[in-house]
Formats: sequence, structure tokens, C-alpha cells
Amino acid sequence: MSNSGKYKVILTGGGTGGHLFPLLAIVRELKRFLPQESLEISYLGPEDEISKEYMKKEGVAVKYVFSGKIRRYKGVKPFFENILDIFFKIPFGIIQSFFYLYFFSPDIVFSKGGYGSFPAVITARIFQVPVILHESDAISGMANRFLQRFAAEVFTSFPKTEGVNTKKMFVVGNPVREKVIGGEKEEAKRFLKARGEKPAVLILGGSQGSERINDLFLSSSTGFLKEFEVFHQCGKKNYKQVSVEAQATISSKELKENYHVYPFLDEESLKQAYALADIVISRAGSGSIFEIAANKKGGVFVPLPEAAQDHQVKNAYAYASSRAAVVLEEENLTPHFFLGKIKELFSPYEQIKVMEKRAGEFARPRAAHIIASYIKEYLTQ
Repeated sequence: MSNSGKYKVILTGGGTGGHLFPLLAIVRELKRFLPQESLEISYLGPEDEISKEYMKKEGVAVKYVFSGKIRRYKGVKPFFENILDIFFKIPFGIIQSFFYLYFFSPDIVFSKGGYGSFPAVITARIFQVPVILHESDAISGMANRFLQRFAAEVFTSFPKTEGVNTKKMFVVGNPVREKVIGGEKEEAKRFLKARGEKPAVLILGGSQGSERINDLFLSSSTGFLKEFEVFHQCGKKNYKQVSVEAQATISSKELKENYHVYPFLDEESLKQAYALADIVISRAGSGSIFEIAANKKGGVFVPLPEAAQDHQVKNAYAYASSRAAVVLEEENLTPHFFLGKIKELFSPYEQIKVMEKRAGEFARPRAAHIIASYIKEYLTQ
């Protein structure tokens, strides 16, 4: 405990939903373990909308620092972006973090990984503050491969995680927000104003590469909506375009009633959508995979081909090996083939039930609880 009489924790991560939502789950668990008046939590990382909206609601102080990354693809633009990040953004972010850690005096730093965590973890090392890392993906990112040497422990999502020191590794799963688990199907029908006459398909876009998933659906929307009732999170930036295209391509009023499109699903809406869905279509970020598994739903994953170190492909196949999901790689994936593979999963419907059972066996819904309890034990020992 610091001289102020409070347990001080810094959380850091890459600045995307895949990093921040698990941190949010850990914050909520820490509040259960420790009295709020004795706990002070700060988030330190790159600026983004999610931390502004969610972290501040949980009473977490949000401090933004510069960060950068190393781009491994070739070209003049990436070369100069790397120069800017390596020699200016990252050093400046470390200086910002140095002053913040000096005045905040944390007891521990928990990092969710990504280049956004680099300044905080390096500065924690300078001040000899204990660091715990979590690696989301089936293959460790470059930042975590470097930073793990400074960590006391490295928690992982997948049992086999490439690039992690096995002497420090503990498999816990990826932290999942409790507020998106445990919906009831009948309540979900009322909440989402579903017709409930056809099997329900949930499509989760809204982040990296979601435009291409949106396009896959829209190009086969008539066929989809004849077979399924679709609940589609398309992303805030894409919502207007998707709505206009759907209005133009979905021909009949009856089919339009089977289509529900959202820019973004908040926690309550997402919980209800998971409860109602018979199958979930998504990219293959670790956060999405473990949320889908925690809700005991089968998945259809379209990994983002541009993802660093092909980690989404590795994540997707790691989950699919449990028979809880199928993987459709984007290369040569046509709208007709896409729709055909979804229809195959429902012929017969017993396949869906097998996927749900396997998803429940794969899930690790207590990951946030385990990590928060570890942090609490460290703070109070």
C-alpha cells in the first residue's frame, strides 16, 4: 500500500476494445475484492473513445500518452512512420509515463499488451514497480515478447501460446465482462423486438476490417434473410452506409423485418443479442472469441488477414479445434460460399447444439476473477 493509504494500480494496453474491455472486467472484479475507498486505479495508454466512455464510468482516472509501433510491411510510408514512432512518439510517451508514475507511485502495473502498453511498462521497470502481463492471442505480439522480460507473471488466454516464457506463464483465458453474459432468450426477443420466427444470426462488425464482413452480408442479404433473422453490429463509422445499402438491396418488407442493424451494441444489448443468437459471425480477436465462448455459442470466424503475425488466424483455429466454431479465411471467400457455409451449420440443427456444448467446455469465464484475485493478493500481502 502506498503512503497515501490506498492500493494504487495502473492498467495499460493497446487502446482497442480487444485490450480495454478485458481491463474493464478486471476493474470490476478488483472493486469486489477491495473497498473502493482504499483502491485507486488509473489507465495509462493511447487516446481512444472506449477508455473515455467506459473507464471513466468505472471511476478510473484516464491518462493518455503517446505510443507507436513497428510496422513490418515494406514501403516508403511505413518506413517514415516507423522513424517517427521509434525516435519521437515512443520516447515522448516514456517521458510522459515517467512523470505520471513518479507522482502516482503505483504499487503494481497490469498490462494487457500491445504497443500502447510499452511506455508504461518500460517506466515501471525504471521505478522497479512490479509488472504483470496478459497475452490475449495464441501467438504473443512483438511488444509482449519484449516486455515479458520485465514481468513477474504472464497470464495467457490460450493453453498453447507461442512466444511466451513458459516459466512465467499461467493460462487463465481472456477476461470477459460479466455484463455481456447470461441473457435469457425470451427476454432477449422482447428487448431486441425480434420476430423469432427463424434462426437468429448475430454478426459482430465494428472494428478492424468490419467493412468487408458488412459487404459479405449485404451481397447475399436476400438469401440470408430468407433463412435467418439477422442482428448486425456494423460499426459506428459504417452505420449510415450499411443502412442505405440495406434499404436498397433488401427487396421486400418481410425480409426487412428480419434485419436489425446497429452501429454499436452496448453491454446490455450485446448480452441480449448473444442470448438470442443461434450462431455468431465475427472476426477472430481473442476478446470476441472468449465472449462468444462464455455465452456458449458456436462461432463462424473470418480472421482479419492483415492482423499482426497472423494472430487472428491462429486464434480462430485454436478455438475451432475444440469443435465450437468454423473458420472461413477471407481469401477467395465469396458471398455465395459464405451464405452456403452458414446454412450448412443448421442442416441438421443438432450441429449447432454440439458447437454450443463445446463452446461451454472451452470457455474460461472466471479469467477476470482469477487475475483480480492475484492482483489483490499481491497488494495485500
